[in-house]
Parts: sequence; C-alpha cells; structure tokens
Amino acid sequence: MGLKGFAEGGIASIIAGCSTHPLDLIKVRMQLQGEPNPNPVHNLRPALAFQNGSSIHVSPTPQTPQIKPRMGPIAVGVRLVQQEGVAALFSGVSATVLRQTLYSTTRMGLYDVLKQKWSTGGNMPLSRKIEAGLIAGGIGAAVGNPADVAMVRMQADGRLPPAQRRNYKSVVDALSTMVKREGVTSLWRGSSLTINRAMLVTASQLASYDQFKEMILEKGLLRDGLGTHVTASFAAGFVAAVVTNPVDVIKTRVMNMRVEPGAEPPYSGAMDCALKTVRAEGPMALYKGFIPTISRQGPFTVVLFVTLEQVRKLLKDF
Repeated sequence: MGLKGFAEGGIASIIAGCSTHPLDLIKVRMQLQGEPNPNPVHNLRPALAFQNGSSIHVSPTPQTPQIKPRMGPIAVGVRLVQQEGVAALFSGVSATVLRQTLYSTTRMGLYDVLKQKWSTGGNMPLSRKIEAGLIAGGIGAAVGNPADVAMVRMQADGRLPPAQRRNYKSVVDALSTMVKREGVTSLWRGSSLTINRAMLVTASQLASYDQFKEMILEKGLLRDGLGTHVTASFAAGFVAAVVTNPVDVIKTRVMNMRVEPGAEPPYSGAMDCALKTVRAEGPMALYKGFIPTISRQGPFTVVLFVTLEQVRKLLKDF
C-alpha cells in the first residue's frame, strides 16, 4: 500500500512538473533580475589614453553597471522566446523530470505513508497534516537537491552572456560537470534552503489541499469530484506560493551563483544572500517573481492533485 502512494505521487508530479515548466523557468529568470554581476572582471572596459594624437590602450577601468528596468512575466517570456527561441521555454526540462522523480515521489509517498499511519479512523487534524508535510518535504528535498541545482542552472543559463554560459547538454551532463569542476558538495549547494522550502511547500500544499477538500465535502458545498479537486488544489497552490516565495528567491540566487576558483563567493550562505538582497533591492525583492510563482504554483497544484486523484482511481484495484 505504501509503495503505491510513491508511484501515484511520482506520476502526478512528473506530469504537473513538465506541463508547468515554462512558467517555472520565467519565475527563475524574474528572481534573478536586479542581481549584481558576481564577476566584475567581465564588466571592465579598456580605458583610452592619448599620446601624440594617437590613442593607446591602458589598463581596464570598471564599467558602471547599467540598472535594467524590471520586467513582468509576459515581457520576460516574450524576450526569452525572441532571444533564445521557443525551445528555450523547456530549458532544463530533463532536470525537472529527475527532480520530480526524486523529490516529489519521495515527499508525496512519505506524506501518504504518514497520513495512513497517523489517521485513526476519521480525518487527521490539521496540525498532524502539517507535521507530516514538514517531515516528508524535508526528506524529499535532501534526496532531490542535486537535480534542483541542475534545474536552476539550466533554466538561468540563457540570461548569461555567451562567454559565461555553462551550456549543459542535459541533467546528466550538468551533474557530472559540477562534480568535476566544483566537487561533489556542489550538488548539495543551497540544500538547507531547498529543505526549508520543501518543508514549507509540502506542509502548506498537501496539508491545505487535504484540509480544503475535507471542508468542502463536510459543508456539502460540492460533491467529491473534479470541481472539489480543482477548487481545493488552487486554494492550496495560493497558500503554498505566499508561504514559500521568499525562500524560493534566496534558493534560486544561492544555487545559481558562480564561484570562481580562489575568489570570494557572492554569498556566504542563505542569510547573507537574504540580507544583501533586501539591502540592495528592498524587502519586496523577496516576493520577486510572485506573479509567475502563483501563475505556476496554481496550475501546478491543480494539475498535480487532479492527476493524482485520477491516478488513484486507475490504480485502486492494484
């Protein structure tokens, strides 16, 4: 019974992850807007000096970075397609599939196991659902972190100048290149953030879905069918987006940072990244990409739970 929960959760998560991948990619690009260039060396321009009427090159001087106006999700999406082509909307989709296979299969299956274990006949109290979500999310994130790092990097690659791009061919190439160049520990870069975010996502998403669904059915607002599943899942997606967006912004920036050999990393950790982001861009920077987050989290959660309910029906006799 327990293994079936893992299979059901995994199938639903992979379908939901692939169908909403372009929205996730736009969200990542928006979260990186306004971030200073971690490699000022690429931002240098040669200064010119004049001698006997002719110009000669001298050592480069730092070029003042231009502050680009922030763009909304539609503008980000349109520019992405214009500059990188329609296929770029699915950059890193192989990492999404791996991430959902590792992370979501684990968290959905564990949540199901804990729910069955802790339910005593009736419905499980909300506090217990949240507890089950926190445990399942944390373990799932630890398992899936390497795929998460690869996904963020592959999605962010197109915004870098061609000379700085990592150009990973696939998620396998991304993971092997990271291990070769940055060591095995780079696969768990930002893992504390991933784990915190996953605990919050799973607790807010799965627990609130169950809670909203039970409430709708108990009050007789709708019957147990598609209408109930869509309503409960969209409400759960909104709750999850509000709770997790700040952690998501920091996670994206920490995972995407480029650490040059012998150079200071742009951020020493999650807290340092949060403080620098708020100082440089204001507290609302932590809600950067919120519109694409809710635009993705809503449909993702709806597709996830509607698919999950259908998969459960198909597999109920197994």
